[in-house]
Amino acid sequence: MQARRGFVPDDEKNFSDTAMPVLHKAAKDVCYLINAGYDRKQASTFVGNHYCLSERQRLAVARSVATDKQLINRKAKEVFDFGKKDVWIDGFNQIITLEVLLNHSPLFLGMDGVVRDLASLRGNYRMIVQTAQAISLLLETVYALHPGTIHILLDAPISNSGRLKTKIQKIDPFVDVQVVQHVDSILYEKANVITSDSIILDACLSWLNLMALCLKKEHAMAYDIEF
Repeated sequence: MQARRGFVPDDEKNFSDTAMPVLHKAAKDVCYLINAGYDRKQASTFVGNHYCLSERQRLAVARSVATDKQLINRKAKEVFDFGKKDVWIDGFNQIITLEVLLNHSPLFLGMDGVVRDLASLRGNYRMIVQTAQAISLLLETVYALHPGTIHILLDAPISNSGRLKTKIQKIDPFVDVQVVQHVDSILYEKANVITSDSIILDACLSWLNLMALCLKKEHAMAYDIEF
């Protein structure tokens, strides 16, 4: 039986009703430290040790928080319609999160309103049963927002990027799918970006919160680490 994308058995304990109040406190403490200028990784380690968090819990907290400056910057650049302009999608980033969604594995609603996962595939990717459905959901949601040309960028160093490109083009031959070496650096300079990568969100010209729309479409829920 194929394992669920983005899920490990301990997640039921890591994100139980008992665990969530502790994660809320941890997120609040990390936010305080990073707003005071402390390094994010060091702050997450310090707070994680204080609350005896598991690695999965620490990752969830780290991916959910942002500084006040980041939140203001991201909000100012958020768009809600493409207006027939080109769209640039962080392919693996979004497809993997949708696979996690369709597998009913944990998702997290960040302070910036962006939905993120804990898949952490570290360069190793293989398609699963839900991949085609994830691609279709992604494109269906994008088309509803009046895009120009849809560009999907896939990281060449990640395994099976070529196979995923073929899969996407089979589902929709009109989409521009590119396998490139440095997706992040390309998206830094683009407008109408779709990603949940915090560094890209901070650098790009504008972005749209597509994953939140997909979550509503699937009537799914994401853990809210920070209240």
